Amino acid sequence: MSWMKEFREFAIRGNVVDLAVAVIIGTAFGKIVSSFVADLVMPLIGILIGGVQYENLIWQVGNAKVTYGKFLQNVVDFVIIAFVIFLMVKLINHLRRKEEKEPKAAPPPREEQLLEEIRDLLKRK
Repeated sequence: MSWMKEFREFAIRGNVVDLAVAVIIGTAFGKIVSSFVADLVMPLIGILIGGVQYENLIWQVGNAKVTYGKFLQNVVDFVIIAFVIFLMVKLINHLRRKEEKEPKAAPPPREEQLLEEIRDLLKRK
């Protein structure tokens, strides 16, 4: 029964839960970006270059069909996702640097703390 307790502690630990949430959100974000590219970006690009529909771009080699239009769509997906992740990491790093630059208030000297405690004790009496 100890392995069940150990597993529960492992599964509830913050890092595992954070990772699970990140995977779920990342998957949903990937679907949104894929839809954005497939349903908005690629049709607009197709219109701009003469009405080409990317899903129909096929290269026939013998009996094999190389659907390079889908590949181009996946490349655009990747570029958009990579760019958004880059922006997010850049923002997080900026916030961390800003946080590091702000000096933290140093605790008062020990003598001052003792004097404050004495003052508070005298006030109570």
